Amino acid sequence: MIETDFLNAGFAAPTPVPGFDLAGPDRFFNRELSWLAFNWRVLEEASNPKVPLLERVRFLAISANNLDEFYSVRVAGLRELAMAGNTTPSADGRSPAEQLISIDEVARALMERQDDVLGDLRLAMHSSGVSVLSGENLTDSDAAFLESYFISNIFPVLSPLAIDPAHPFPFIPDTGLSLALQLSRKSDGRSLQALLPIPKQIERFVSLPTVNGQVRVIAMEELLIERIGDIFPGYQADGHCTFRVLRDSDLELEEEAEDLVREFETALKRRRRGEVVRLTLSKGAPAKLRKLIMGALEVTEADVIEVDGMLGLSDISQLVDMGGPELLWPHFTPRVPERVQDHDGDMFAAIRQKDMLLHHPYETFDMVIRFLAQAARDPDVVAIKQTLYRTSNESPIVAALCEAAENGKSVTALVELKARFDEAANIRQSRKLERSGAHVVYGFINYKTHAKISAIVRREGDKLVTYTHFGTGNYHPITAKFYTDLSLFTCDAALGRDATRVFNYVGGYAQPDSLENLAIAPLTLKSTLIDNIRAEIAFAQDGKPAEIWAKMNSLIEPDVIDALYEASQAGVKISLVVRGICGLRPGVEGMSENIRVKSIVGRFLEHSRIVCFGNGRGLPSKKAKVYMSSADWMGRNLNRRVETLVEITNKTVHAQVMSQIMAANLADTAQSWVLLPDGSYARQEFDDDAPVFHCHRFFMENPSLSGRGSAGAGDVPELTHSKD
Repeated sequence: MIETDFLNAGFAAPTPVPGFDLAGPDRFFNRELSWLAFNWRVLEEASNPKVPLLERVRFLAISANNLDEFYSVRVAGLRELAMAGNTTPSADGRSPAEQLISIDEVARALMERQDDVLGDLRLAMHSSGVSVLSGENLTDSDAAFLESYFISNIFPVLSPLAIDPAHPFPFIPDTGLSLALQLSRKSDGRSLQALLPIPKQIERFVSLPTVNGQVRVIAMEELLIERIGDIFPGYQADGHCTFRVLRDSDLELEEEAEDLVREFETALKRRRRGEVVRLTLSKGAPAKLRKLIMGALEVTEADVIEVDGMLGLSDISQLVDMGGPELLWPHFTPRVPERVQDHDGDMFAAIRQKDMLLHHPYETFDMVIRFLAQAARDPDVVAIKQTLYRTSNESPIVAALCEAAENGKSVTALVELKARFDEAANIRQSRKLERSGAHVVYGFINYKTHAKISAIVRREGDKLVTYTHFGTGNYHPITAKFYTDLSLFTCDAALGRDATRVFNYVGGYAQPDSLENLAIAPLTLKSTLIDNIRAEIAFAQDGKPAEIWAKMNSLIEPDVIDALYEASQAGVKISLVVRGICGLRPGVEGMSENIRVKSIVGRFLEHSRIVCFGNGRGLPSKKAKVYMSSADWMGRNLNRRVETLVEITNKTVHAQVMSQIMAANLADTAQSWVLLPDGSYARQEFDDDAPVFHCHRFFMENPSLSGRGSAGAGDVPELTHSKD
């Protein structure tokens, strides 16, 4: 039995805030600034010496990509509101224009820090055998190699463009990276302004021959500057700069669209031409080129961010695979549950034995694929119903559904076209499913279907049995390798009926009169959460133990936050693990002194959603009410999406979720950041001599409780004793 200080420690002393209005907007943190704070935590992992070097490079790339998406979606939306004169305040009382000012200040500081981190990483990589070269570092043999490589592999795909009255400034797509050039003709000095868009079809970095074991690369823009004479014969470069464009990526749809797929295809084309929301420009750009670019893209100085380093830092993810394995996390192979092995891979037999909950990526997502692939080939399976929100391009999930339909089974696929940045992929998948004979539905126009459900109906003897999978993550085999998510497999009849009712609701607008073990948004999920919070308040008022544990990606829904504040004031102890955005202000005297919030950022992306209510006995307890969910506690999830909240009734799964998974997250000290009352985050402090608990390592080393079979006779560690 492992006991940990963080799990068992009391709550920190509350912080008095002079003049604080408990009912005013100050009780909430700003959503956008909270998200930026999360991205700061991601970036800090790129500087963490305890993280392998090339994994630090990956964290830097992730932080850059995150910031790009933030601008393309969130900042773009706020700009539209501000330009329309909208002054409606956010929950924390800021107008769109005020939020944009704060965002700009923080984002610029974040990008400066990214540049600094890149410089530190380049030095560390060079010392570890991976060098990112500049043009001045090239030897004669390097130049000869690059000349040949350029002519064969790059020159054919380039499209150099002169800029003059006969050649207008071209369209630069979203995330487009280009060189702007001030040229002069060698023969007569005649000047020419030109653009050289860098095609996305070529890699950002070119590998040079290894020298003395040193891996050596050069960025594409550096190589292009070296080869200007080949691209523009007879000209020389008098000045140049690099620039990159981010565009508004929101989709606008006609509410009364007759053909939703066709409407999405049209909207995707419009998105590629969205307004510019950010222009990054290399520092020291020639004034004439800067003026040309800004004028052509119709941006103001407020939209321009100068970068004293590399633009498009998300591309450095290409470097992660260029070093040795010692520069990466140690290899980890996800486990196959022992119970599935006991049944020779038969998922239905393993589920019939009892409910099984897998914790990805520690238990392999291949079990979800096997579940559907086995159903596709099983002659006793008569029907499959499946939600698809995000999945991979060559999806084995879609392949299994197509095979099932071709084998004559009734297959219904609920494809969510509105999954941002996956719209085009989902259209392709829906076409493939329809060709195979599956029935494809797209759900509601106004609601996204974010629930993760598979329902397989199998004939067993003289009855039909429904095998159901509920997940907290997407049916995506690639992200399942590094997202932590839960998969519940059950043949519980009540949950099978509930799953069927959800499919009928989304596919046929048949709103369920009642659900047995399931709550769904936008109908009952939010009210179920608040009812449970209020029940804990009642327990506290009656002098009984009252406690809530919850884990999610984001917490900003005002009604839920206010319910948690009310619970804290009543004496309910509340421990939250919120990876990203958190609008709740913890630790404030008289409002939230009984609430603590932490964020875990580490090797795996925390993505599962869990909530445990003590139910009059505190936590952990065998009598606690334990749920897993597809929904974060955000307005969009609780009010404008179809989501699920599944109550866990199986004793083993109940213990696994509460006393193993949730407790380990609360106990973590190695990867945890604690949210302070002022909105800042601090790494969790611990003495040098104190043991450090690493929840990701714990999960890698210990199998899930409910997946144990005959091979796992010994007890798997739980982190806490359950109270009766």
